Amino acid sequence: MALSFPVSTWIGLIGTPLLIATGQVLFKLASATAGQPNLRGIVSLLLNPVLVAALVLYAFGTLVWIYVLKTVPLTIAYSFMGLTFCFVPLLAQVFLGEALTLRYLLGAAFIVAGMLAING
Repeated sequence: MALSFPVSTWIGLIGTPLLIATGQVLFKLASATAGQPNLRGIVSLLLNPVLVAALVLYAFGTLVWIYVLKTVPLTIAYSFMGLTFCFVPLLAQVFLGEALTLRYLLGAAFIVAGMLAING
């Protein structure tokens, strides 16, 4: 049985993991400027525009996710969050220069296969 959802739902199902993955890359970038875990360091980190952008993306992704869940059963929708594990390494490669390995490609293929098995 193929999944039949409106285009906006598909955008949310795929867009939410992409927003979360982008937020993870921004968290990594923000971590480079993190100081000591004292009051001054924490305040400085909280004022870091990269961290603020990551938090805004997470908040927006959460709102999108809530609207997706209005139209999709949680058991189906949640499998799409596995795409986060595919998107983060791709974005880390593009923006951070991290290497993509054969193990990553194999793992991503298994994640997509699992999604197809769950939702197929």
